[in-house]
Amino acid sequence: MKIGILNGPNLNLLGTREPAIYGTATLADIEGALARIAESIGVSLVTAQSNSEGALIDVIHGWRGVVDGIVVNAGAYTHTSLALRDAFSATAIPFVEIHLSNIYAREPERRHSVLASAAVGMVCGLGADGYEYALRGLVRTLTSTRGSSSSA
Repeated sequence: MKIGILNGPNLNLLGTREPAIYGTATLADIEGALARIAESIGVSLVTAQSNSEGALIDVIHGWRGVVDGIVVNAGAYTHTSLALRDAFSATAIPFVEIHLSNIYAREPERRHSVLASAAVGMVCGLGADGYEYALRGLVRTLTSTRGSSSSA
């Protein structure tokens, strides 16, 4: 099984960007931890990060037929990008949405996700550990779905 890890705008600044909100782990730290977890559960990963909405959409399109699912932190595009949501819907790649902070305890404009209605699930407010929970949850969901579809 192959899982994509997709990170959006400003996540390249993790570790130094508002550490009181986003923590001190860098994106490289998070990706390294995920690689170790993926290896331990027999999953391979591909990763991408961009500050550009179009580039994120291109990654999603490019991963169609390549990955089985995606863990995505779309950053601020979570709240605004119907185009990202449409890319997920158009490619039919299952995904779990992840946020380091609890978006529901933040400013009103951050309390709504345009991606959520298409997501398999969402993890928010648990810091960098949330990526692990999202990865494990997505893998379990995909494994369960494959098992039930093959027995039908």
